[in-house]
Amino acid sequence: MNNAASLLAPETWSEKLFDGTWRQATGTIAVHEPATGEVLGLVGLSDPASLGAIAERAMRAQAAWADTPAEERATIMRRAADLFEQERDQLIGMIMRETGGVRGKAETELAGTIGELIHSAALLIAPEGQILAHPDRSKLSFARRVPLGLVGVITPWNFPMLLAMRSVAPAVALGNAVILKPDPQTPIVGGAVIARIFEEAGVPPGVFSVVNGGADVGEALITTPETRLITFTGSTTVGRRVGELSGLHLKKVGLELGGKSPFIVLDDADLEAAASAGAWGSFLHQGQICMASGRHIVHRKVLDDYLEILSRKARQLKVGNPLLSTDIAIGPIINAKQLARVDEIVRNSVAAGANLVTGGTFEGPFYHPTVLSNVNPQVPAYHLEIFGPVAPVVAAEDEDDAIRIANDTEYGLSSAIQTGSLERGLKLARRIKAGMVHINDQTISDLPGIPFGGMGQSGNGSRFGSTTNWEEFTQWQWMTAGGEPARYPF
Repeated sequence: MNNAASLLAPETWSEKLFDGTWRQATGTIAVHEPATGEVLGLVGLSDPASLGAIAERAMRAQAAWADTPAEERATIMRRAADLFEQERDQLIGMIMRETGGVRGKAETELAGTIGELIHSAALLIAPEGQILAHPDRSKLSFARRVPLGLVGVITPWNFPMLLAMRSVAPAVALGNAVILKPDPQTPIVGGAVIARIFEEAGVPPGVFSVVNGGADVGEALITTPETRLITFTGSTTVGRRVGELSGLHLKKVGLELGGKSPFIVLDDADLEAAASAGAWGSFLHQGQICMASGRHIVHRKVLDDYLEILSRKARQLKVGNPLLSTDIAIGPIINAKQLARVDEIVRNSVAAGANLVTGGTFEGPFYHPTVLSNVNPQVPAYHLEIFGPVAPVVAAEDEDDAIRIANDTEYGLSSAIQTGSLERGLKLARRIKAGMVHINDQTISDLPGIPFGGMGQSGNGSRFGSTTNWEEFTQWQWMTAGGEPARYPF
């Protein structure tokens, strides 16, 4: 870590927890760099029993924060965005080291984080409610959006800063308090950095807190009575548990879960462009993205040519520690357990009949970009979310077969279609069961101003971004007002 004095100096947050002030923790979590195993720093470990007190402090702070004028809240959000920009160089390096991402990934994550803050400030220019009809013309009837109160945010390790800010920024801007639990593998850029910048930007003490730990801390956050909404980004398996606990305690819950996003290549596609997009969709950030292109569904007429181009691109990608060379495209897998899982899926898929076109090997934490052909429903890579740099290729006989294969999954997050005919692409897009469809592009895309979310087992219908943030992070209150007191026959 950079030990130079700065806004983000480790001595501010090292071995500490943040609940509006930095407090010394009784335990710590060591944060390791995936590429080297080096310890990057120590963050404070939370005690699940402490969640009640943190939530109570948050609720006391939230009442005053909700009464703060909207323009003042927006100013603080914009100030936080400026601080992220001011710390750009240091933050890019921190993201690269803690997540194992290449520089372009880190730059994209930081830009998205800043974008979420700017968009959260813009939310506050929207009307807070609407005037309603009432049979008594002497009464004023209206509905308004009010904060939920306290929001719990649980985030993953792959894009920890951005995926935290996607919930944190609109929740705070709209008058809620937030308790964030980052993944214990990425609690610096995913938690401590955000706390430090919010503190400097002027978010009042108690409005934003960070807790660190594993499943026990997450479950305590969910079951703490004060939290009224839990947003979770992560695997479908864990998401089911989050949904189960949230439902048991009558919490609103927003789940953004796994994916097996189809990437369809039709027989009229520009194959060089399609293979470029397909390689990006499967190999970006080592495939450790929920929207990654999980199956390349290729029209049989162009299958051989597409495989040749895609495998050539895979072999050209350099693998290694992104901090050591600017031409590294594939960095480390996040941990040894995930590396072993990726390798097991590839080996089991080959044993089940898939062909290993290229890749399938690793050195240390670095897994080489891999292309599998002859992938079918009997092959593990057909169904499983791999979360590694693997491109499973499935042959489709025609358009109908391509759509059948695309929808042959429990997931429904993202999708893409490569075709020389926009009309053809639009017709097919309407038939794909996914929350997002991209024609002549790849499957990975997220902007602050769009309603992000999936269908099926990729989520529960919740959406992040755009005006949907009002629906997620506030609730309706109906109010009537009359000039004269109402009189009744009782």
